[in-house]
Amino acid sequence: MTTREPRRRGRRTSGEDTRAALLTAARVEFAERGYDGATVRRIAERAGVDAAMVNHWFGGKAQLFTASLDVPVDPTALVETVVPGDPERVGERIVATFLQVWDSASGGTLVTLVRSVAGHPAAARMMREFIVRVVIGPLVGRVAPDRVEERAALVATQIIGLGMIRYVVQLEPLASADHAAVVAAIGPTVQRYLTGPLPDGAG
Repeated sequence: MTTREPRRRGRRTSGEDTRAALLTAARVEFAERGYDGATVRRIAERAGVDAAMVNHWFGGKAQLFTASLDVPVDPTALVETVVPGDPERVGERIVATFLQVWDSASGGTLVTLVRSVAGHPAAARMMREFIVRVVIGPLVGRVAPDRVEERAALVATQIIGLGMIRYVVQLEPLASADHAAVVAAIGPTVQRYLTGPLPDGAG
């Protein structure tokens, strides 16, 4: 009599199916509930996995949100790259860093997201929450003396506007200007939004 060995359960290849399930669930949850409304627990439940898998594969909610948008930005690394150094030149470093991100794939997914903002409210909300809540907000919170949310929104106008004009509209001479010229032109404005005095009642 031949005894058959019990069949082994199929092993997840490097957990990619778990990761993919989390990304799919995250895109739905973030689109439906927004960044604040979506929770790690609900995303994990929708994906059919333990909530600990979010930290295991992505490191946290912010990183999962970024991954769900498929943009080449690590919010934590961005803050740690931009904040250290001369506090009076943080604005320049923000612009320089985002130019590197935009140019890394000729705009890539970020351009697609910006293009979709005008005609798709859900895309607009996700873009707004990504820039303000996940990327710019934590960064501004490290350097701003006051009115953090207002300053973050003002900085976002420059970053999103830069992406729109340089990569979507491709308005010259900004579209083909080198990084140093763009940083010199826009960096001081971002710096003023970050740490300079704001008009009363602007918020």
